Amino acid sequence: MKFNVEVRIKLKRGMLNPEAATIQRALALLGYEVENTNTIDIITFTMEEDNKRKVKEEVEDMCQRLLCNPVIHDYKINIKPED
Repeated sequence: MKFNVEVRIKLKRGMLNPEAATIQRALALLGYEVENTNTIDIITFTMEEDNKRKVKEEVEDMCQRLLCNPVIHDYKINIKPED
């Protein structure tokens, strides 16, 4: 069975985010006052596996080993069966 996987990765609360700070300053220069600017990386892919639980286990391992740095990042995994 094929599953569509989406991993959303963002910096943990309290971590400096220079990209978000730059965006917020640039928006202010354009006359837009925004607060709490944050950036997020989204990684999507398709996996073939027997069940959703196995996909979740494998994607958790991918996140811990490669996709993010668990010390500074939070991540959320969304898994849906492919239509």
